[in-house]
Amino acid sequence: MGLPGAGKGTQAEQIKKEYNLPHISTGDMFRAAIKAKTPLGIKAKSYIDKGQLVPDTVTIGLVEERLNQEDAKGGFLLDGFPRTVEQAKALDEILAKTNRKIEKVLNIDVKPEILLPRLTGRRICKGCGNTYHLIFNKPKTEGKCNNCQSELYQRSDDNEKTVANRLEVNIKQTKPLLDFYYKKNIVADVDGDRDIKEVFSDIKKILDTLR
Repeated sequence: MGLPGAGKGTQAEQIKKEYNLPHISTGDMFRAAIKAKTPLGIKAKSYIDKGQLVPDTVTIGLVEERLNQEDAKGGFLLDGFPRTVEQAKALDEILAKTNRKIEKVLNIDVKPEILLPRLTGRRICKGCGNTYHLIFNKPKTEGKCNNCQSELYQRSDDNEKTVANRLEVNIKQTKPLLDFYYKKNIVADVDGDRDIKEVFSDIKKILDTLR
């Protein structure tokens, strides 16, 4: 868990490699089920095609299908699910059927005021679509693509007002879920405002206690 831009995806990749765990993200799961044309995949596609949110019943069904696959029986890493307390309770019920449980919730903690420049710094090339960042991946020439010299632009949803609103909404939505897991005493807060390797080193110490 963590706010947008906290580095969840980066750390998930490291965890997946280090512990040989399937990294189960809701986006990937939806795509795989739709591609395989499973009954739930077809159902999910019907909502996605209309631009509607996929109902909890379908999402939870897909999660259960995925967690019962062979590669997830020895452990797994969930990313993007659960998003609500209701989903978290449903997940507990799914896992209880096979005598499993969520052992640890990693919360990558980065303050919103630090995330704002991270999230608003993205720039995209109008010509070839290359992505840059004003802090982490600057173009050689300001405002110009290294690859094709085309102009760089900022997406409308990357502007400061939109990003600040997105962070605020995310904080409100995730607080009840974090509280649910804090009560279970399984949340490990990790300071995400550091070098990627330092953050992963802390995560590794936490996960190694579960082995």
